[in-house]
Amino acid sequence: MVMERLYISAERFFEIAGNPEYDDRSIELVEGEIIEMSKAGGLHGQITMLLSATIYNHVAENRLGIVTSAETGFILERNPGGRDTVRGLDIAFISAARAPGVLPDGLVEYAPDLAVEVISPSNKVADMHRKIRQLLAAGAAMVWIVHPETRTVEVHRRSGAVTLETDDTLSGGDVLPGFEIPVREIFPA
Repeated sequence: MVMERLYISAERFFEIAGNPEYDDRSIELVEGEIIEMSKAGGLHGQITMLLSATIYNHVAENRLGIVTSAETGFILERNPGGRDTVRGLDIAFISAARAPGVLPDGLVEYAPDLAVEVISPSNKVADMHRKIRQLLAAGAAMVWIVHPETRTVEVHRRSGAVTLETDDTLSGGDVLPGFEIPVREIFPA
């Protein structure tokens, strides 16, 4: 007898994620399957907060849109049979042209304009590459991958990727107009 594998939809995932058994765990939904993520460490949290505050201040000052953090869930794929993908992001920016005044108290139904992930020691390279591909395919214009260990930032667009070193400047380009920060300022001294 062959058992049919059951996959979870984005809506069912959101219900499950609210259960007490997941209170102390970080999870994502990848092609209908729940994937457990490790909790972020201190350095990860410090870098994420510093970068999110800098992005938020720029966005608020220039009324550019909405900034989210805290692993906000974005639905990146909807597939037959509930094989949906919901990814949590360390930081995300959604332009005012695409975002309503207030996001729903639930999963966001589309990819952000900019997604930012700060790498933790437990992140798997293959999963991070998959996440980047999913974000870009879902409509994200740019993805920043911040590497605390090497103090570098990868900038991914559909047209390709570039790695910025400590002496380079990270720019929001046409996605986050006017935003610039020296890469060295992203990392604690």
